[in-house]
Amino acid sequence: MLNVFTLENGRLSGRLFQEEKHRLEIPGRTAPVWIDMEAPTPEEKAWVREKFGLAIPEDIVDDDLEESARFYEEDNGELHIRSDFLIDDDVTPRNVRVAFILWRNMLFSVHPEDLPVFRLLRLRARRIPSLIEDAKDVLLKLYDADAEYSADALEGIYDSLELVSASVLKQSVNDQAASEALSAIAKEEDLNGRIRRNVMDTRRAVSFMMRSRLLNAEQFEEARQILRDIDSLDSHTTFLFDKINFLMNATVGFININQNKIIKIFSVASVALLPPTLIASIYGMNFRFMPEVDWSYGYPFALGLMVASVAAPFLYFRRKGWLR
Repeated sequence: MLNVFTLENGRLSGRLFQEEKHRLEIPGRTAPVWIDMEAPTPEEKAWVREKFGLAIPEDIVDDDLEESARFYEEDNGELHIRSDFLIDDDVTPRNVRVAFILWRNMLFSVHPEDLPVFRLLRLRARRIPSLIEDAKDVLLKLYDADAEYSADALEGIYDSLELVSASVLKQSVNDQAASEALSAIAKEEDLNGRIRRNVMDTRRAVSFMMRSRLLNAEQFEEARQILRDIDSLDSHTTFLFDKINFLMNATVGFININQNKIIKIFSVASVALLPPTLIASIYGMNFRFMPEVDWSYGYPFALGLMVASVAAPFLYFRRKGWLR
């Protein structure tokens, strides 16, 4: 899908490819500031090449690119930036690679799927006048929205870990509850790591734009503010990593306690059964005169002695509190 955005009365206005491919023929029409391509088709790429003279490479959003190939400038003035944007959903949180090309005061973006940050910017730019003035503003606002989206995702992790803390630290934890807690902790740890990677990538991209000297004074100050916002997120991700490790260790500790309780039962049972086993062994020996045969109360006495030898250790363990 291809969207072409222009500035109309200070607001961002977008149209789909099927509608826009005929409108660019209108003389005197304002040139677009943002051409957004979501999983573009060969027809859409051909239209971009024909109308704007820009060829979109087939591997522009590949994940196996070298790190040095993520930020560079072509000889013809094309500025290429590749950044990762976060998608925080309930199924599979992930980072999606987006390719940006700044050329002739237009921003071209290519990504394989729709992104929440892009939807957020489109909504704001339609409602807030003078939010965007040129293509570089679009890119900066995307990075600003990305930092805000990462902050919202961190707040979600805080809320999720509060629920895990309540289930792990404020009540007895059985194996099922511990398994659910470990699953939730692992999910939040993965999301926290993706957020940290996302803000690191955003910091690199904004720093590259500042070093490239493409920004005016106002945009440069906005880029600095984005970097300050990103720096404030680092301490939160570090704190969340520490809290996740604490909850992980606490949950594993409760699992070990439950396992030790099971081992304690077998240990107590084995110790308690040793005396009757000894008595049974003694009375099973080949005496010349078997006491249980010569004495009419021999068998009842032997059985009673075995029961008493079992009861005595259990009473002792109970008095010591080892059976609790």
